Amino acid sequence: MTFPIDKLVLVPDDIDLSRSPLAGQLGVETYVLGAFNPALTRLPNGNLLMMVRVAEALRTPIFDGKVHSIRWDDGRFVLDAWPLELADTADPRKFRITGGGWKVMALTSLAWLLPVELTPDGLDVVAHHYDKAIAPHASFQMYGLEDARISKVGERWLMTTCSVSPERHSTTLYSSENGLDWTFEDIVLDHQNKDMLIFEGLIDDHYWAQTRPLGDLYFAYPPGSEWRAGPSINLATSPDARHWKPHRNPGIRPHSATVATARMGGGTPPILTDRGWLTLWHGVEPKEIVGIYRTYWSILDRDDPTRTIATRHEPLLEANPELTRPYEDQMYVRDVVFTTGIADGGDHYVVASGEADLACRITHIPKSIFAA
Repeated sequence: MTFPIDKLVLVPDDIDLSRSPLAGQLGVETYVLGAFNPALTRLPNGNLLMMVRVAEALRTPIFDGKVHSIRWDDGRFVLDAWPLELADTADPRKFRITGGGWKVMALTSLAWLLPVELTPDGLDVVAHHYDKAIAPHASFQMYGLEDARISKVGERWLMTTCSVSPERHSTTLYSSENGLDWTFEDIVLDHQNKDMLIFEGLIDDHYWAQTRPLGDLYFAYPPGSEWRAGPSINLATSPDARHWKPHRNPGIRPHSATVATARMGGGTPPILTDRGWLTLWHGVEPKEIVGIYRTYWSILDRDDPTRTIATRHEPLLEANPELTRPYEDQMYVRDVVFTTGIADGGDHYVVASGEADLACRITHIPKSIFAA
C-alpha cells in the first residue's frame, strides 16, 4: 500500500554527536550509522515524542589488524579489539566471533536512545532532547539499548527497550509520569525475549504484552498444518508491569502458505479500537543476510487477545527506496521497514517506523484501512 503522507522526519545527519553520551571518550572518530526504529507517544502538550535508536559506530572499525567494538564499562565507554582471523565481518552492523560451538556476535556500533519531539502531526521536529538521552548504565547494557516501544497505560507511560550485553540480551522497563523524563525500573524479560509491546490498557485488571522469544531450535507442526515453525509473537500477563507470566495459548504465528512472514515480531503496542486491539507487526522474508522486512496488521479480541479477529496477508507498509534515495551514500541495508510506534491522529493513525536501519519514517494511515 502507498499513502499520500509518508516521509522521513529524522536522518543520521540530524544528530549532533558532540552531544552524544559517548562524546570525547573513545579517542577515535564515530558517526551515526542510523537514527531509526523510533517509539512514539503523545505528550501532555499535544506534541508527539519519538524515542530514537541512535546507532553510533566507529568510522574505521578495522585497524592495526583487529576489528573493534564499543563497550560501556563502569560509567565510561571503551574500545575492545578482536583479531581479524577470529572475526567474520560480512555484516556491516556487527561481526561474528568464529571458532565456538554456537553463534557469538559483537557490534561495530553502540546504541543509545534520543527523545525527539515532533509537531502534533508528527511531520516536523520541534526539539532534540539531548539532556534526556538514555544511555547504558549497567553491565547488562554494556553494548547499548535498542528499539524502544512506548505505551501509555492510564496516566503512566511505560517503555520497553532491548538491552544488549554478553550477560543476556534482555528486555528492560522504564517508566515516566510525563512521557519525557524516564526512570529505569528493571529487567523484565530474560535472554533473547524481545520486541516486548505492552498493551495500552488493562484486561481484567492485568497488564498484557506481546513478546517474541528467539532460539535456534523449533519443533515442526504436523504435515498440512496452516502454521510454520519458527519465531512467533507470544503473549504474557502481569499484575504490575514488572513481573510477567507467559500465556499458555499462542499469539500470532507464521502461516505456512507464505515465506513473507517466515520470521515475525511485534511492531507497535496494541491499541484498543471498536473492533478490538490493533497491532502492527513485522514479517521477514528470507533474503541474503538481513531479509526483507514488511509491516502487517492484525486485530485481536478485546477480552481474549489470543484470538485474532481480523488480519491481512498483504503488507501494510514496505520499504520505500524513493524516501532514502537522497541518502544513497549512507545506505548499508535495503528492503527494511521496521514499524515501532503508533498514535491517534483523528481520522488516521500516525505510524512511526525505522526505514532501512537508517532513518525515522512517519506515515499517516487512514483508520478506514482497519475497519470491518
